[in-house]
Amino acid sequence: MFRNFYAILLLVVFSMTTYAQVETEIVPPYNIKTVTFVQNGQNIIPIFQLGDTFELQFDDLFGNEANYYYQIVHCDYDWKPSQLSINEYLQGFDNQRILDYTNSYNALQLYSHYKIQFPNKNTRFRVSGNFIIKILNEDREVVFSRKFILYENLVSVTSQVKRARTVADVNTKQNMEFTIKSSNITFQSPLSNVKILLLQNGQFNTAITNVKPMFTIGNDLIYKYDKETQFWGGNEFRWFENKDIRNAVNNVARIDSQGGVYNGYLYPDEGRAGQPYTYNPDYNGNFLVKSINTENSEIEADYAWIFFTLSAPSYYGKKDIYVNGMFNNYALSAENKMDYNAEKGVYEKAIMIKQGFTNYQYVVADKSGKVDSENAIDGNYFQTENNYFTLVYYKENNQRYDRIIGKTVVTSENIIN
Repeated sequence: MFRNFYAILLLVVFSMTTYAQVETEIVPPYNIKTVTFVQNGQNIIPIFQLGDTFELQFDDLFGNEANYYYQIVHCDYDWKPSQLSINEYLQGFDNQRILDYTNSYNALQLYSHYKIQFPNKNTRFRVSGNFIIKILNEDREVVFSRKFILYENLVSVTSQVKRARTVADVNTKQNMEFTIKSSNITFQSPLSNVKILLLQNGQFNTAITNVKPMFTIGNDLIYKYDKETQFWGGNEFRWFENKDIRNAVNNVARIDSQGGVYNGYLYPDEGRAGQPYTYNPDYNGNFLVKSINTENSEIEADYAWIFFTLSAPSYYGKKDIYVNGMFNNYALSAENKMDYNAEKGVYEKAIMIKQGFTNYQYVVADKSGKVDSENAIDGNYFQTENNYFTLVYYKENNQRYDRIIGKTVVTSENIIN
């Protein structure tokens, strides 16, 4: 009898581990805007060293000082919940109400601005790895969730961005080559225990994963692939600036305030694919919340409807087109999907965005949400300046979670052959 009981128990545990649900980011509803991780006053890609201080901030356009709570889940490399209990990855506890919130001031669009700082008196992180933070309402329903990563500096990663070696891709792709070295860790079974994550400009939806070392030299792991670590080069991000929300400048064609808030109409865009590459410095998808002549842009910056117009007739009826950037977490959602105006022959979309400086791009994706980088509206160029993140995961034999033991960031500005 006891033998059968333990057999059933082991089967249940195995099933829970094998079929654990992959944690994905839940897109916020319309009223939640400008969800961002902040460090040292700057919006940042959510990759932090274990022990660093950072914040999660967001706005609620309802402006009713609603109660929100946060929950944190530790995940393995594949974004499935890890085997660790909450007490093993957190010192303290989560499920705490967010106490730091302030209503907007001197803005036409009312909103409540929320902040959570980590670590705080209730929540400190014990381990590195992948994390999901879930924001809950009073009914403990998930309103939205975001990924973030905590790493340790236990290995050195030297990386270089190179042009593609294949003739067909030499002008359109960028290739990552890198080496992992450590004097602190002797890697056990590196082909199975060491995993890497490659990100272009911090975007999870185009990440490269599950690439094993090409070969090892002693304790050094060498990655020198031709295709497995290649990204489409893309093009520089587009941008607009409305720090002075009442003036039409910096790619804003005109402004009006009909409907109670400001409306900003951008100059019409055209696809740049097939055109010669033009150097145009960008913010690699990031954004800056800023209102001039104010003391605190977090609560004094206003919101405006930004009207995007794109001429790309060759894409009509094939795949969907979205407007995105870090300002909306690159979400391929209905709120960011462009509509085709048959009368004008252009794609159009209006998105409410907090004023400041904003990078954006036009993205082609199929119905399942898979980005079609090969047929990018603005083309692919090896000269494009991109930032590339390399993260190293390691799980020792019999260890119960994937640690992140190293990180590096390089730019393709100095790309070599």
